[in-house]
Amino acid sequence: MVRSERRQEQERVNEVVEVIGGKIETITGKKSNVKKGIVDLRKNFWEDVTVNLDENDDVYETQASIKQQAELLSERERRHGLMNKQLKTLFRLQDAPYFGRIDFCEEDETKSEPLYIGIGSLMDEKNEDFLIYDWRAPVASMYYDYAPGPSKYASLDGEVRGNMTLKRQFIIREGKIKGMFDTGLTIGDTLLQAVLGGRASSHMKSIVATIQKEQNQIIRNESDRYLIVQGAAGSGKTSAALQRVAFLLYRYRKTLRSDNMMLFSPNPLFSSFISSVLPELGEENVVQTTFKDFIEERIGRDLQLENPFDQTETCLTMPEGEQLKTRIAGIRFKASLKYREMIDHWLEHLKVQGMSFRDVTFQDRIIVSGADIGSYFYALPNEQTLLNRLEQVRDWLLRRIAAFSKKERKADWVLEEAELLDKSDYASIFESLQQKKQFSEETFDDYDREEQLLRKIVMNRRIKPLRRRVKQLEFVNCQKVYSEIFYQEYADESVPDRWTDICRATRMRFEEGDCPWEDAVPYLYMKEKIQGRKGNQEIRHLIIDEAQDYSPAQLAYLQAAFPRCRMTILGDINQAIYAQSLGSDTMLSEHLYEKDEVKKLTLMRSYRSTKEIMNFSRVIVPGGDNIQPFERSGKLPEWIDTTEAGKPKVIFDKIQNFKANGYETFALIGKTMKECKEAYRLLKNKMEVKLITQATYQFDKGFIIIPTYLAKGIEFDAAIIYDASRDNYSREHERTIFYTACTRAMHELVLLSSGEASPFLNDVPVEHYLHTQETD
Repeated sequence: MVRSERRQEQERVNEVVEVIGGKIETITGKKSNVKKGIVDLRKNFWEDVTVNLDENDDVYETQASIKQQAELLSERERRHGLMNKQLKTLFRLQDAPYFGRIDFCEEDETKSEPLYIGIGSLMDEKNEDFLIYDWRAPVASMYYDYAPGPSKYASLDGEVRGNMTLKRQFIIREGKIKGMFDTGLTIGDTLLQAVLGGRASSHMKSIVATIQKEQNQIIRNESDRYLIVQGAAGSGKTSAALQRVAFLLYRYRKTLRSDNMMLFSPNPLFSSFISSVLPELGEENVVQTTFKDFIEERIGRDLQLENPFDQTETCLTMPEGEQLKTRIAGIRFKASLKYREMIDHWLEHLKVQGMSFRDVTFQDRIIVSGADIGSYFYALPNEQTLLNRLEQVRDWLLRRIAAFSKKERKADWVLEEAELLDKSDYASIFESLQQKKQFSEETFDDYDREEQLLRKIVMNRRIKPLRRRVKQLEFVNCQKVYSEIFYQEYADESVPDRWTDICRATRMRFEEGDCPWEDAVPYLYMKEKIQGRKGNQEIRHLIIDEAQDYSPAQLAYLQAAFPRCRMTILGDINQAIYAQSLGSDTMLSEHLYEKDEVKKLTLMRSYRSTKEIMNFSRVIVPGGDNIQPFERSGKLPEWIDTTEAGKPKVIFDKIQNFKANGYETFALIGKTMKECKEAYRLLKNKMEVKLITQATYQFDKGFIIIPTYLAKGIEFDAAIIYDASRDNYSREHERTIFYTACTRAMHELVLLSSGEASPFLNDVPVEHYLHTQETD
């Protein structure tokens, strides 16, 4: 590329930066005035709308004035927020105004128009022409989807066709062009090399400058209710999904807000890792949660819910034997739709018998016994739904509680408690009595009536929690109703071979008030079928990451919980680590959805790790030959054979090497938390290191120790697999855990083993790694 072109492009950058600076100055001044106006409005609000209680005051005029002032204040605050958002985008554009250019000539036109693409739109000083187009704008889609030549894009007025005569990429930092490349269909490897060759961060980065064509299909998909993305480790599926959120918020900005979208992350640490992506793009973060937190909130205080990571830890650390086989068989069966059908049959049976009710009590006294509630329930016509019958029971119980409350008001304890009421309660009663005197000709004893009102206040407050629980149908003992499933007789063909042992183990857990993680969704499904379910109508789009770890039953539950939702479903079958998802259907299985509502896209090119690390790792999993490493070279992975006593020194030396190479994030990855705690105990006094647990919500740069199931979706400059021995990784279902651990590394991967190495390494050609041996 000739120097004159680069000089011309730099001159344009300079002009654009100057325009940006002017806009920043203008908006900053306006923002200051708006802020002053807001402060003045708040300060003088009540002075301007003072309500006088004189006879001549116009109350309606005062109310109108208050409303007008409130609306004015709201509008000023909205403008202030919009200016803040504009300034954030402008400051980012000031550093790197754009990253791409296409020259496009529409049909029937003779001249190409240059279009520059960045993270936000920018108009010239007269607001007549676009200096920069937002990457989400329809015309910008050509940058990602086409090489120079015939191209098109979908505008609001229909399809626009033409010819792309140039496609150019820029690396701009602090307003200076550091790199400039003309390219073809894909975003050029030179630009990707510059981005991917950098250091890992404690937060995920935006990828708008390097979006590939297949990722753009994910981002701009608007037609399918369920978009499934099967992506290899490091293929950019999570990044693409977050850009998709930004695109949808831009595309439907008049009808869709960030709080209408929810992201399910695998764990809180991952939520922290991706938290900066949307703000970088000028959008607010969507609602974020984990599936565990979502379920725990719905179960409430009825049961102590097992953590999914504890379930995984148990399955990975429990010795081989009948108990482990029973647990895994139970997990897999309860994750299936077949088990949900069993619950449906049980719900039908409950119409005739089997419902269990709690006593309705007040201060340890039974108002209505569970047995009496059962008699009333089963006396109602059984052709009615369970919910309809329970609502009739609810109304009956509320009448019984009201009668009890009226009678209980006369008890001595009520008056004793009334004497401890606040002054405000007495003032309210006095005002009520005065009003009754004013509008009634009846004469009455103030003291007696005051006592009655005091008693009523006390009783209503004390009985209110009970009334609320009854209204929520909590008199149904759902815990016992669910447990009864495991006391029933079933045909052998309808249950797994170990059903008797599964029943015994489940009954024992529920009797102790524990809910195993595999029972959480089935229990909630049954409970909400009995007590009624209120679907979330506000959330209109779900993004579900690490979907290979969600079961068909969990998918069905989410579909019912969010009835209006579209879903973007991301995962990698080669990174499944939970017992429920190994060798069975997951949310990535297309047949779980209506055919005309689902589209599946596959990302097979991996960008995170060097070619050497991916060539090593992809051999470990079935179908790994289809994974395409990005052409970024680095060191071969290193397998070090050492003794247990020699591990700390090997790790210390490697950490020093990583630091010398300029790496900022490096992790020691263990299979389990138990293993990580052992490693932390050995290393904490020898070097600076942090142990990552379920309670860790963010991590900083440096050296961490982390179990594989918490490292999912996160990347590090370098990673050390703490124990790659046969003793630790040999069972077939551990293959995906091993692969997941290896693919966390961007630049360097080290594996340690004492004694015989994992048989998974037998599948890796010897030329794909270095094998060294360390002695004490």
